[in-house]
Amino acid sequence: MDLDRTESISPLRGYSPHVGPEISAFLAYTVQELRGASTGPGRWSPPVRAFADLLWRDPIVHMYTLAMLDEVPEPNRAVSDIPELVRALDLLSTRAPEYDPDPGRSNFFPVSTLFVHMMETPAGRVLCRNTAFNDGLRRILASWCVYLDSPKSRDVLHTGDNGWLCASSYERNNLHDYIIPDPADTHWGFASFNDFFHRQIRTDRRPIAAPHDSRVIVSPNDGTLYKVAQDVRGFDRFWIKCQPYSIHHMLNGDRISRKFEGGTVFQSFLDGRNYHRFWSPAAGTVTRIETVAGLMFSSVDALQGDTTAGTYSQAYMSCVNTRTIITIDAEHPGIGTFCLVAIGISEISSISMSVEVGSRVRKGAELGYFSYGGSSVCLVFRPGAVREFTIDTDLTGTELGARGIALRAGQEIAVH
Repeated sequence: MDLDRTESISPLRGYSPHVGPEISAFLAYTVQELRGASTGPGRWSPPVRAFADLLWRDPIVHMYTLAMLDEVPEPNRAVSDIPELVRALDLLSTRAPEYDPDPGRSNFFPVSTLFVHMMETPAGRVLCRNTAFNDGLRRILASWCVYLDSPKSRDVLHTGDNGWLCASSYERNNLHDYIIPDPADTHWGFASFNDFFHRQIRTDRRPIAAPHDSRVIVSPNDGTLYKVAQDVRGFDRFWIKCQPYSIHHMLNGDRISRKFEGGTVFQSFLDGRNYHRFWSPAAGTVTRIETVAGLMFSSVDALQGDTTAGTYSQAYMSCVNTRTIITIDAEHPGIGTFCLVAIGISEISSISMSVEVGSRVRKGAELGYFSYGGSSVCLVFRPGAVREFTIDTDLTGTELGARGIALRAGQEIAVH
């Protein structure tokens, strides 16, 4: 690949249904559930009750919420008023998602599908950038994460037709690649739904390329290549359609951001079927870890009709979404200081770290993992750190839905 200022965009499969009929089917089923559910303020979780209070109490949030609901075209409108929106959030965020053997109904991330049309409306775009609204949603998702970390969430971990351990799920989610803690146990030894979601992979399934060659850079995660950009700028208009990277904003204004101006960003997307732990692409020492509490359901205004819950806005999300920034001083002096940015997308529950500042990590060492939710990872390199990409990063098509390059953690992607 020529190391000029270039970008590539790839497709995002397996995140949530993004074909109109599939989204409509899921939303219609949710509406049907709501009609038969015994749910009300007395039964809502504390963060849901607080969110409902916000939607009624704050005049600006109230105004934009009603406008957002009205602006969703009638055929796509799953909820029509604030009580229905709150009830839907309470329903979806107080249980573990159930597996569906029908690919047309399979939905890894139901809250994203609930918001997929709302967040694309003019009012929804404004509302999803409102601090109070975003923080209220964050508290609901944090509470959901606590539930998904608990043994109660294991009720969907079984071998029945709608269980995540059934034969259909075993094949679709490549469970043969993963460590099964106790196959004889009802839940196969998984302590919770999240324990299943960020399950450990078998080491023989993800060998580390050139483990003793410090010039070789490996993929930090399983996923799909989203974008590669060269000659990135310190400040750029990350909110426009092509979403150039804005290093200063991505790294939250850190003083070292200038080191990366003119450098390289390599970004990949993890869908629901991927291994959700991320590794160090090179050996080195962790010098900084910072978590930024950002947005969740915001997408680029210039992209219209995105029915993937904003996953085509990932470069934009690298500057505004909740993310953890890990800075590493590479063992190889030519690579030098680099950053891994772990980004939560929409209903991401949490980003957990496996290392701390001062940790010395080998190439392929685990840095952290994503709990339930969509996610994206950026590698940020100084100018000259990447001499050549050893995978094909050329465009295979610029339109949404173009087929992308699959990545596996530990595979070689570049060399200094």
